[in-house]
Amino acid sequence: MTMERRNFLKLLGAGASAATLGLAGCASGPKYTGGRKVVVIGGGYGGTIAAKYIRMMDATIEVTLIERNDHFVSCPFSNLYLGGILPDLSSLTIKYDKLAANHGIKVVQAEVTGIDAAAHSVTTSAGVFKYDSLVVSPGVEFRTDEIKGYDHDVMPHAWKAGPQTVLLRKQLEAMKPGGTVVLSIPLAPFRCPPGPYERTSMIAMYLKEHKPGSKIIVLDANPDIVSKKGLFLKGWKKHYEGIIDYRPAKKVTEVDNKKMTVLIEGIEEVKGDVINVIPPQKAGHIAHVAGLVGPDGKWCPVNPMTFESTLKKDIHVIGDSSIAGAMPKSGYSANSEAKVCATNIVARMNSRELTEMSGVNTCYSFLSAKEAVSVTGVYQVDKEKHAIVAVKGSVGVSPDLSELEAVYAQSWVKNILTEMST
Repeated sequence: MTMERRNFLKLLGAGASAATLGLAGCASGPKYTGGRKVVVIGGGYGGTIAAKYIRMMDATIEVTLIERNDHFVSCPFSNLYLGGILPDLSSLTIKYDKLAANHGIKVVQAEVTGIDAAAHSVTTSAGVFKYDSLVVSPGVEFRTDEIKGYDHDVMPHAWKAGPQTVLLRKQLEAMKPGGTVVLSIPLAPFRCPPGPYERTSMIAMYLKEHKPGSKIIVLDANPDIVSKKGLFLKGWKKHYEGIIDYRPAKKVTEVDNKKMTVLIEGIEEVKGDVINVIPPQKAGHIAHVAGLVGPDGKWCPVNPMTFESTLKKDIHVIGDSSIAGAMPKSGYSANSEAKVCATNIVARMNSRELTEMSGVNTCYSFLSAKEAVSVTGVYQVDKEKHAIVAVKGSVGVSPDLSELEAVYAQSWVKNILTEMST
């Protein structure tokens, strides 16, 4: 068994054994006997898991999860709603009541307005919360200033699942047969590398079934498809020949909401009946407010072993906002990073040896109602480079379009959302 494999199993084993101990410790209510406090900002793929695993590993640590909304809607699989596979977003929506009750987590619905690293405090609309360690998992915000005239109420991004996703679906439903959908993809890195290409597939499927004579023009700022290229091209040729018009190296820099056009590099104009603009992205707003963003002005540099910010002590950044080396910005990456982060926060608080970082990621993408593909990888820290890298030979994609992969995908999202919410 390789060292990387042993480390990964060690991490998972620690979580599993701690789960039993933690649940036993808080079965009759939280017992905060250690006088130690962890605050977690963000109730998505990263934040819920960090909060849960800290409590499972040490039920004496007080954990407060702060989230502005009373629910979370998963971006992964929201494209299936656009394609008509899902009737609504209810199966992708979780609440926090069971998570709080089962693990003794204090869940506070509030807006975070500031972080004082020196005072170890978080200021919110519901008051000030002190911490010994802070976990920040705020997802992404959009660099809309780079697209002149952009209005997400006219040209929805739908890159944060919820009302924007519903708006885009309604626009597709209202479009007349023979219409044109325009989808713009920003330069990488962005949340969910294969996501825009899955969305292309799902919208094309919807057009094929419900809007005869329609097409989708894909304007990709990248020089080529950034993930699962061969599989996407094969699926598009098999299912959507003549419907998808893919155009690489086409960066949208301006839009006209009245004319329903987008402008590529200030030169080429493209018109659509429905326009889905996915803007370039950056770390969530609170990361910028708190001074956690690096010199690139976009993402948060972290210690790859613990995900502690390299700029602010005792603050950890996980998920899409962090610079996690080779790990993609995905829901599963955030889940994996959260477990590593939680394990080492608990270890540090108990003066124990840190666990070597081992991460895993799987991204599923639907090409049709019954076929999906996936990309997987295992990640570790390269000590010489001081960065997270892919374990040699671990990254791979599906050999072909597969109905079995679609079944696996449905199981994956059900299981991971259950893990986040219970």
